[in-house]
Amino acid sequence: MRQIILPLLLVFIVISEIYTFIAVKEAVKNRWFHWVYLAISVLIIAYIVYSFMQFDRSKGQTRQTLFTIGLMLITVVPKLLIAIVMLGEDIFRLFNGVIRAFAGQTGQPFFAERRRFVSLAALGVAAVPFLSLLYGMTKGKYNFKVRKTTLTFPDLPEAFDGMSITQISDVHSGSFDDKEKIEYAIDLINEQKTDIVLFTGDIVNTHATEMHPWIETFKRIHTPKFGKYSVLGNHDYGEYVSWPSQQAKDENFKEIKDLHRQIDFKLLLNEHVKLNKDGQQIALVGVENWGKGFKQAGDLNKASEGLGKDDFKILMSHDPSHWDIEVQKDDRHYQLTLSGHTHGFQFGIEIPGFVKWSPVQYVYKQWAGLYENLGRYIYVNRGFGFHAYPGRVGIWPEITVLTLKKG
Repeated sequence: MRQIILPLLLVFIVISEIYTFIAVKEAVKNRWFHWVYLAISVLIIAYIVYSFMQFDRSKGQTRQTLFTIGLMLITVVPKLLIAIVMLGEDIFRLFNGVIRAFAGQTGQPFFAERRRFVSLAALGVAAVPFLSLLYGMTKGKYNFKVRKTTLTFPDLPEAFDGMSITQISDVHSGSFDDKEKIEYAIDLINEQKTDIVLFTGDIVNTHATEMHPWIETFKRIHTPKFGKYSVLGNHDYGEYVSWPSQQAKDENFKEIKDLHRQIDFKLLLNEHVKLNKDGQQIALVGVENWGKGFKQAGDLNKASEGLGKDDFKILMSHDPSHWDIEVQKDDRHYQLTLSGHTHGFQFGIEIPGFVKWSPVQYVYKQWAGLYENLGRYIYVNRGFGFHAYPGRVGIWPEITVLTLKKG
C-alpha cells in the first residue's frame, strides 16, 4: 500500500507545485518575485522531506514533527486547491480547442490563452484554507470553549438531581507549548465549580515524561466533593513507538498510570466506585481503552461486577466506538457514557442549529457532542489538547459541563 500511496502523493505534490507556480506567474508579473517564490517553495519541501527522514520511531511525535505536519498542511492543501481550479481551466481550454477545431476555426491557437482572473481566483480560494490552518496553529489550538448541557433521566436518584460534572479528555500534554494558555484553561475548569471532575483518557502522546512539566499545573484542578476520576486512552499504552525492550514499555506504562495519582485523580482500571449522597448512590464505572481498530483492554463486565440494570451508572470509556458497538446494547443499561478520542478531527464546521460537519464523522457515528439511543446517552468531548496537526480549525478545544436532572 505504501508503494502505491507515496508515489501518488508525490505526483499530486509535483502537479500542485507546477500549477501554483503558473498561477503565481499569471497573477504577479515580477520575475524577481517568481524566483523568491520558487526558492521558498524548494526550501519548504526540502525541510519537510528532511524532517520526515529524521523521524525517530522510538521518540514518536515531537515538537519538530508537529511543526512539520502543520507546515505541510498549510502549504500542500492550499496548493492542491489551486491545482484543482487551474486544472479545471485547462480542461475547459482543451474542450474549447476541440470544439473550435471541429468547427474549422483554425486561425487561432488550439489552446486559448490563460485568463488572469482564473489565476487570481485560484489564489483567492487557496487563501481560505491557508489562513484557517495558520490561525488554527497560532490561536485555534488554545481557543478553549466551555460547553454546557443538561440531561434528564427518569431513574436518576433524587439526591443527585442537579448534580454537575466537568469532563475533559485527550490532554496530549506532549503537544503543549504555551504554559499561560494551559493555566488559563485550568482556571476555566475551576470556575465551573461542579460536583465532580472526570478525565476520559490520553494524558500524553506516548511517553510519561511529556507530562512532567505540567504536573503542578494540572494539580491545580480543584477537587470537588465527589472527587476527580480518570481512565486511560489509546495513547497511554505507548503502542505507537518502538521500544528498546518490553521492560521499557512496561515501565513507561506504569509511570503513565502513576501520573494520575500525581495530579490527584483516581484512575479507574476496569472498576467502579459508588458515589453516595443522602443515603442514595450512583455508580461511576471506568474501563480501560476499548476501541474499534485500537487497543481493547477495556473489560466492561469486570468494571461493572455487582451492578445491575436498576443501578444508575455513568460510564467513562475513552473511545466512542465502544458505546456504538457494545455499551448501548448491554442489558445493564448504562444511562450515560462519557468519551473523547476523536478530537472532532481538530477540523470542521460547527454552527449550532445549522451545521455540524467534520471528516471524522465518516469514521465515527458519535464524534462530538451528545447522542442518544433509547434513553441511553453518550457525550463525546472534542478534546482538551491536540495531536498530529498542531492546531484546531472550527472544532475548538472543549471543557464539558453536564448537569443531571431527574424528570
